[in-house]
Amino acid sequence: MIEKILTVRNRAGIHARPAALIAQTANKFSSEISLEKDNSTVNAKSIMGVITMAAGYNTTLTLKADGPDEREACDAIFNLFESKFEEE
Repeated sequence: MIEKILTVRNRAGIHARPAALIAQTANKFSSEISLEKDNSTVNAKSIMGVITMAAGYNTTLTLKADGPDEREACDAIFNLFESKFEEE
């Protein structure tokens, strides 16, 4: 299992478009992938789950991946956050 700390860097936070990008990216991998905020954990492969986190600007999340392609999955999702979901 791999864990990474992510920070929401885009001003609008995680709304429908970034949530869709996260879920689409996560679904490319066979590993189990989750995002954790405070004491709430959601499946990163679920658009609705990601949206319900209500993660605004500068929110810190924990990304967890467990499976055969966990490293690649973490890197791909980490890169989405670093690129600000290509919104800015």
